[in-house]
Amino acid sequence: MNIKKHELKVHNSLSGKKESFQPLNQEYVGMYVCGPTVYSDVHLGNCRTFISFDMMYRYLMYLGYKVRYVRNITDAGHLENDADEGEDKIAQKARLEQLEPMEIVQKYTVGFRKIMGEFNALPPSIEPTATGHIIEQIEMIKDIISKGLAYEANGSVYFDVPKYQSQGGNYGVLSGRNTDELFHNTRELDGQSEKQSPLDFALWKKASPSHIMRWPSPWSIGFPGWHLECSVMSSKYLGEQFDIHGGGMDLKFPHHECEIAQCQAHTNHPPVKYWLHSNMLTLNGKRMSKSTGNTVLPQELFTGENDLLVKGFDPSVVRFFMMQAHYRSVLDFSNEALLASEKGFARLMDAMEKLDSLHSSSSISELDVEGWMSRSLSAMDDDFNTPILIAELFEAVRWINSISEGKLAISKEDLVQLSSFMKDMVFFVLALKSPAKSASTDKLDSAMQLIIELRRGARIEKNWALSDQIRDHLAQEGIQLKDGPDATSWFIQ
Repeated sequence: MNIKKHELKVHNSLSGKKESFQPLNQEYVGMYVCGPTVYSDVHLGNCRTFISFDMMYRYLMYLGYKVRYVRNITDAGHLENDADEGEDKIAQKARLEQLEPMEIVQKYTVGFRKIMGEFNALPPSIEPTATGHIIEQIEMIKDIISKGLAYEANGSVYFDVPKYQSQGGNYGVLSGRNTDELFHNTRELDGQSEKQSPLDFALWKKASPSHIMRWPSPWSIGFPGWHLECSVMSSKYLGEQFDIHGGGMDLKFPHHECEIAQCQAHTNHPPVKYWLHSNMLTLNGKRMSKSTGNTVLPQELFTGENDLLVKGFDPSVVRFFMMQAHYRSVLDFSNEALLASEKGFARLMDAMEKLDSLHSSSSISELDVEGWMSRSLSAMDDDFNTPILIAELFEAVRWINSISEGKLAISKEDLVQLSSFMKDMVFFVLALKSPAKSASTDKLDSAMQLIIELRRGARIEKNWALSDQIRDHLAQEGIQLKDGPDATSWFIQ
């Protein structure tokens, strides 16, 4: 693709509006996405974020950009409730399972990658770990202290938000929060906190005697602050300024807000040009929560082994379901919604199977393929609007079925374009996969061929009542017959 022909617009959380995407280095794009904290199985909310940014990664590459996609593994320093006090989640899980922390990290990192593979997500260009960058984190802390924007207290180091503000910083620039309101709404722990201000956040925490994960530093034996890790890894692999920083909406404050402050203090300029955030998932209209049991793990979705599901769903059906909603909108999982998506997915895959058997029937096409391609790309150029793209793809599904039935004429040139573009959008950009036919699918196909043959016999004998009865009964069961000039095909609605 020719990048210059496209005016991609993205919704920048920093400005709160859509902006024309102009990377810092022309054809090159640097993108960082906050990865998982590997102390438990990845949940669907995380999966939606990573699938959304996988789609963006793919579309940027489709447009011709050379993309360096960095997504970290948080394997240390993530405290309970994302606060400055408490126990590292990985260390806590290690105690519960009586394992070494790195065994926990390895177990759930492998599980995370496996699930992402099931969803057909591409691996990032670089997948750094927090524990692999302790030295760099210590060096950044030293620099921020030297600039008077952090202080040591009893072996821990905190970022000085009021001092940062007094020197022209804007803590709250991303989330739109007012620091005065934040100050008054932040609880102090009865004067016991080491922090000079309740807004200050940890860059380094002194480890308690019982804390398992710990490293030496100039201030104490301890561990890094969660917010610092991403600042260090993003700047190391993408530079002090880069194009896209992504993550879930829940990370906007305080995590991403703290990242901006740290980097601004360290380099004296904003670290990121475009901040992109995906929205949350709900389940049956309620926020997903492990504490209430209102949650479904990806593997449970695939197998159906969850009381909230009536059956299992192919990973591509789940991915297709996610792509039917804009990445910035709230998405609700339910059996009904997934079943509806499964029918739509089956129609799309049926059309994709037909593509290679289509033939041009005219030198003049009855279809505006160029206009359709332009509309499809315009949807993606409008902040990655996959729902509109999918609507355009189903317009093409209607064309494909009509061409197959001899009801529409298409030129050879248009057919080549239609086929190539459909495959690019469906199999690369949306990254859907046609599910492998199982033994039960083959049996169903064999049974359907017998029914179609019996119906063909009824039609030959002009037994129109029986022919219609077979067709109508199948339609009631969600199976549609399509009579073509040479044969009858079937698909699940």
